[in-house]
Amino acid sequence: MTEKDLAQRTSLRFNDLWSYDSAPESSDYVQLKERYDLFIDGAFQPPENGKYFKSINPATEEVLSEVADAGKADVDKAVKAARKAYNGTWSRIPAKERGKYIYRISRMIQERAREFAILESMDSGKPIRESRDIDIPQVVAHFFYYAGWADKLDYAFPGVKPKAVGVAGQIIPWNFPLLMAAWKIAPALAAGNTVVIKSAESTPLSLYKLAELLRDAELPPGVVNIISGAGNTGAEIVQHPDIDKIAFTGSTEVGKLIQKSVAGTDKKYTLELGGKAANIVFEDAPVDQAVEGIVNGIFFNQGHVCCAGSRLLVHEAISEELVRKLKMRMETLIVGDPLDKNTDIGAINSRPQLEKIQRYLAESVEEGQDIYQTKCTLPEKGYWCCPTLVDNVSQSHRVVQEEVFGPVLTIQTFRTPAEAISLANNTPYGLSGGIWTDKGSKIFKVGKDIRAGVIWSNTFNKFDPTSPFGGYKESGVGREGGLHGLLPYLELSK
Repeated sequence: MTEKDLAQRTSLRFNDLWSYDSAPESSDYVQLKERYDLFIDGAFQPPENGKYFKSINPATEEVLSEVADAGKADVDKAVKAARKAYNGTWSRIPAKERGKYIYRISRMIQERAREFAILESMDSGKPIRESRDIDIPQVVAHFFYYAGWADKLDYAFPGVKPKAVGVAGQIIPWNFPLLMAAWKIAPALAAGNTVVIKSAESTPLSLYKLAELLRDAELPPGVVNIISGAGNTGAEIVQHPDIDKIAFTGSTEVGKLIQKSVAGTDKKYTLELGGKAANIVFEDAPVDQAVEGIVNGIFFNQGHVCCAGSRLLVHEAISEELVRKLKMRMETLIVGDPLDKNTDIGAINSRPQLEKIQRYLAESVEEGQDIYQTKCTLPEKGYWCCPTLVDNVSQSHRVVQEEVFGPVLTIQTFRTPAEAISLANNTPYGLSGGIWTDKGSKIFKVGKDIRAGVIWSNTFNKFDPTSPFGGYKESGVGREGGLHGLLPYLELSK
C-alpha cells in the first residue's frame, strides 16, 4: 500500500466512521429586544427618520432583531452629545478616575463573557469556539490594558504634554464587531477622548449589548455614543465638522474615500484596511505544525479576517507532502451550526459576501485553476462555503491579488527565499504574513524584507493588546494596539 493510498483511506475513515455528537450552546442565554434604538447621550433614542433595518442570523437566515438606521440628524445629535461630555465631564475628571471606568467595563464584560460570545456567534456566523476563546477574552484584555495607561500618559511620552484630541468618530467592520470596538474605544477613552462609534450594518447587536453595559457601568452620558447604519451613516461621521479623529477598519476602497474626504482638514485618522497575507513554508519547516497554522490562519475564521493567511507559498521540495496533509486535515474540519462547540467553520456573514466568494471561485474555474473543496455537507438554510484550495494559479490572477474574505486558500510554489519574498510582496496589500522554518536566521532575513506590518514566525493569527497592529501600502495608515494605539488619540506638545 502506497503512502497516498494510506492517506486516502485515513481521510475516508475520519469522514465516514468518526463523528461528534452535537454540543450546542443555548441561545436562550441571550435576551434580545425586538428593536434597538440608538445609544446617544447615555440613553436609547429612536432615530429621527424613524427607519430600522433587520439584523439576520447568517446560519439560519432568521431575523434576530430590528436596529435603528441613523441619519444625518442622529449623527449630529451623537456628535453634540460627545462634545458636551468631552468639554463638561470626561476631559475634566482625573485620569485615574477615567482608568477606573475602563477597568469597570473590562470586568463587567468578563462577567458577561458567555452572553457576549453567544450573541457574537449568532449575529456574525463565527463558531462559538472563536468568539468564546478568542474574541471576548481579547475584548476584556484590551479594555484592561488601556485602563492601565489612563493615568500614565506623561510617562509614556516623556518631555511632552499629551492631550486628548477631542471627539473620535469610529467605524468598525462586521468580522470582529466587539473586538474592533474594543480596539478603538479603549485607547480613545484612556487618552481622554469621547466617542461616536458606528457598528457594521450586518452585525450591530453586540455593540448595543455593550451600550447596555456602559449604561450599567454608569459611564457619564455622552462619553460613548453607539449608532448603526450603512455607508451613508459612516460618511456623515467622517464629514462631520466637529469630529477631531477618524478611526476606520474596513475595505481599502472605503478607506481611500475617507482619505479624500479628510484631505485639507485638520482631522487625524487611522485606517486599518484589507490584506492578502502570504504564509511562507520553507523546506526545513515542521510540516505538521505548519499545516495546523495554515488551517488556523484561513479556515477557522472562515477567512473573515483582513490578516487571514489566504496565500500559501510553499517550497517546491515539500509542496506535494504539505498539500496532501493539508487536504487530509481539511477533511476533518466540521462546517455547521456556529453555536455547536464542535464546529470549526461557521457561516459566511451575509448573502452578498457569499455571492462575492462564489464569483471569485467561478472565475477561477473559467480560468482553468484547480479547485479542491472538502466533502462537507452544508446546511440547507444559511450562507455557507466549504473550505477551498485554489491551485495552479499565477501572480496575475484576481484570486491571488484581491481580498476574497472567505475560506479560500491559493497555493503557489517557490524555489529560493528571494522568490518567496518577491511573491509575498507582489500584491497591493501589506498587512501581515507568516514564515515557517527551523532556522531563526532565515526568519529574520526573510521577515525584514517582507513589506507587511505584522510577521508571525512558526505560528499565525496571534494577538496581544500590548502589540501594535497595522499595515503598509493599501493595508492602511497608522497602528492600533499597544502604546502605538494611543498616539492617534493624543496631541503632543512641549
